[in-house]
Amino acid sequence: MAESERLDKWLWCARFFKTRGLASEFCETAGVRIAGNPVRKAHYQLRIGDVVTFVQSHGAAKGEVRVLRITGLSERRLSPVLAAALYDDLAPPADKPPPTPEEMPVAPRERGSGRPTKADRRATTRLKGD
Repeated sequence: MAESERLDKWLWCARFFKTRGLASEFCETAGVRIAGNPVRKAHYQLRIGDVVTFVQSHGAAKGEVRVLRITGLSERRLSPVLAAALYDDLAPPADKPPPTPEEMPVAPRERGSGRPTKADRRATTRLKGD
């Protein structure tokens, strides 16, 4: 197995694009970041351990920022299950729903230390001299 692989070929083999031509065009027009550096060349040689960042341009995840660590290279296009083994997804899950009120942490407070009563507001007004 080779130690490096073309960026466009890897994106196609890992099933981020339906055709290698689409992957190649995406690399040259949209740009991909590798280790934080923009790359606009489809022939850039990826290595295991590289971190690839790009915005998904199609499919159900369209518009989603993908941050991937390369864990494997492939000579051919793989099934979706095997293709997922070629990378680790480093982006936090975007589909996690916001926490419910019951799940939110509550700051502890002593009884009676909430909103001021009407008498407390009058006393504050007297102290301020308003």
